[in-house]
Amino acid sequence: MAVAPEARAWHELFAARTRAGAGDAIARILGYLGRPDLISFAGGFPDPATFPAERTAQAFRELAHAGDATAFQYAPTPGLAGTRDALASRLETLQGHRPAEGELLVTSGGIEALELVAKSFLERGDTAVVEGPTYLGAIMAFRGFEAEVVAVALDEDGLRVDELDALLAGGLRPKLLYTIPEFQNPAGVTLLLERRHALVELARRYGFLIVEDVAYRELSFDGSALPSLWSLAPDAVVQTGTTSKTFFPGVRLGWAVGPQEVVAQLTAAKQNTDQCAGALGQRLFEIYARRGWLDEQLERSRALYARRAERTLAALERTMPEGVTWTRPAGGFFTWVTLPVDADELAVRAVEQHGVAVVPGTPFYPDGRGGTNLRVSYSLVPEELIDVGIERLASLL
Repeated sequence: MAVAPEARAWHELFAARTRAGAGDAIARILGYLGRPDLISFAGGFPDPATFPAERTAQAFRELAHAGDATAFQYAPTPGLAGTRDALASRLETLQGHRPAEGELLVTSGGIEALELVAKSFLERGDTAVVEGPTYLGAIMAFRGFEAEVVAVALDEDGLRVDELDALLAGGLRPKLLYTIPEFQNPAGVTLLLERRHALVELARRYGFLIVEDVAYRELSFDGSALPSLWSLAPDAVVQTGTTSKTFFPGVRLGWAVGPQEVVAQLTAAKQNTDQCAGALGQRLFEIYARRGWLDEQLERSRALYARRAERTLAALERTMPEGVTWTRPAGGFFTWVTLPVDADELAVRAVEQHGVAVVPGTPFYPDGRGGTNLRVSYSLVPEELIDVGIERLASLL
């Protein structure tokens, strides 16, 4: 008689690349969303006050009444022609360069664009360079294809391009480098113009792809912007973007723009993932952008996040003891706090004892660093609770 095999735990069958890691940190951050008992500086979420409910409802009604089937049908894998044209026109207006035919792909959010880049370029043992610290979703995307992820340090002026230069001269040969030049997640810093020029020259000299994430680029508090890396070197850069911070995240809409050959490969990779970004979200965004509603919304969003950043920085200045430092963002959602104590322990105590959620720094590095850092996101905290939350954090120190 056959003997039944001994039952195995499912986790023993999981692929190694999907086991515990940065994904746990993302799940924990998302878990803090909507908990009424917490003052949460954890998630990098846009405030629902910026969501265009009424205008989106108006646009939806127009599409429904017009019988526009494109909004409700599958879309072409590169994206609807009208949406791609609207995105291309916006890139031309804001960055001074328009993608040619075949250089723009509509994606299901910025994270899918990163996944497609990783899927198209990385094999086991390849090297991907990131900023240290960086967006933990990028670490997940690159490690998901078994790449070696190497972090290059940041300072208050962005990526240490001089350190990268030294590593390349010493023999480092990455396939790609991932950077968030504006109001970086998690550090809140912005890459200097001279470093931008130096970075694209290194990419051309050593033959690696720059992956430029512009998730926060349009959220400068004063509306200003430095030249994007893609506008400086469209031959060496793939820019990934998202509408989640500027329109609303429920549509899961983003883009990738870069050399035609690269975008063609990303498009082929997308055909084996979700095949196409949602057509309804594409049409809603197209209407919203073409009518100038997006720019009107951005003015309100910038003002809101600027007030919250100012209040957060003032509270840190007023309450934090000597030995604690932080970055001073000029846009975006984050400041990066450096402590004289263990950040993981402090973050646990902050939640359990004081009802304040922050994210310790370790998940934002691929190599275990960040043990004395906290990411503090002010984007979703009601202004009247910012002072209370920062004071409670300071009391733990």
